[in-house]
Amino acid sequence: MMKTYTPKASEITREWHVVDAEGMVLGRLCTEVARVLRGKHKPIFAPHIDTGDHVIIINADKVVLTSGKADSQMIYRHSGYPGGLKSETFAELHNRKPAEAVRRSVRGMLPKGRLGRQQLTKLKVYAGPDHPHQAQSPTPLKVNAAAR
Repeated sequence: MMKTYTPKASEITREWHVVDAEGMVLGRLCTEVARVLRGKHKPIFAPHIDTGDHVIIINADKVVLTSGKADSQMIYRHSGYPGGLKSETFAELHNRKPAEAVRRSVRGMLPKGRLGRQQLTKLKVYAGPDHPHQAQSPTPLKVNAAAR
């Protein structure tokens, strides 16, 4: 009988990946980013431990949705008070806060609970082409080119 492998904290190495979201389809981009944040691309992946890498998404304001979904897809948030449900279309949120729109999409693809919140801290999203993370010597992440 084989024992289940669990990676130790000393075995986890974190890399930095930069994704240019210009002209990319939102769903295809977010599934790939969520996979890297979780660490599923590594041979030491374990579902109960955060083994993922850091991801920087630039040009979030140039991401696209297919077949008019931007105008029909509704985004909801609640203030916590009775009658405090706010709703807007994805296009409105994307115009107002493009980085938040992409971050929310990735968040929905991560595990719910403490582990997912921890993995989400490794995601940095920027609306424009500039980001303040030069010191980490990031590697570009290859996202499915067919989605473009």
